[in-house]
Amino acid sequence: MMDLYPAIDLLDGRAVRLYQGDYARETVYNDDPISQAKEFAAAGAQWIHVVDLDAARTGAPRNRDVIAAICDAVDVPIQTGGGVRSEAAADALFDLGVTRVVLGTAALEDPELVRLLASRHPVAVGLDARGREVAVRGWEEGSGQDLLDVARGFADAGVEALIVTEIGRDGTLEGPDLDGLGEVLEATELPVIASGGVGSLADIVALNALRSAGRRLSGAIVGRALYEGAFTLSDALKSVSAKL
Repeated sequence: MMDLYPAIDLLDGRAVRLYQGDYARETVYNDDPISQAKEFAAAGAQWIHVVDLDAARTGAPRNRDVIAAICDAVDVPIQTGGGVRSEAAADALFDLGVTRVVLGTAALEDPELVRLLASRHPVAVGLDARGREVAVRGWEEGSGQDLLDVARGFADAGVEALIVTEIGRDGTLEGPDLDGLGEVLEATELPVIASGGVGSLADIVALNALRSAGRRLSGAIVGRALYEGAFTLSDALKSVSAKL
C-alpha cells in the first residue's frame, strides 16, 4: 500500500501553499501549523511532510521552532526538507525529533553530503523538476541536470527514498505526471514518493495503481487538495487501502 504524506509548507511560521513553486503566488491556509499537524494525525496520517520554504529559498532556517513544536505535538513520523545544505542543518532537524530529512539543493551540489548523512540518518533526496530539468534553491534556479540521470546517481547512496515533484503541476490540482513518474520508477530501484498535482481522489487512486517496470510508488505527498476540501485525508487513506 502506498503511504500518504499530508504536507505542511511553512512560510513565515504559517502553513501555506505555493502555485507552481512561485513565492509570489502564496495562499495561507492555516496560521497555526501545529493544530494542522494535530488534525492530520487525528485523521490517521502515516507521515507528515513538512517543508521550510524560507530555508529552501535562502538556506537560513526560520521555522525550526515550528518544526520542533510539530514534532512534540504528534506521534506521527515527520519528514522535513527545505534548506538542508549542511551536516549541521540536518543534525539540527534530527535533534528536534524529525524522523527523515529531505535534501534537495544539497543533493545536486554536494552528493557526498547525502552519502555521509545517509550513513547515519534516514535521508530522502528531493528531485524537483520542470520537465526533466531538476531545479534548486527553492525551485528558483535550474540545475542543468536531467531528472533520470540524477535519480540513477543515488542508487548506491543509502537513501531511503526519492521524492519527485513536477513543479509545473505543484499546487495546480491538475493531476500528477503519471508518465514522468513511470519513467523514474523505471530508472531507479529506490522507493519513489510522488509530489505535485493531486487534485482528486481519482488522482490518489491512479498513483496507487501506477506500475512501471514491475514497480509501484512507495508514497504520495498531498497538499492543496486537502486544504481546499477536494477530499479528506481519511477518505484518501481509505482509497489507498482498498484492493485494486
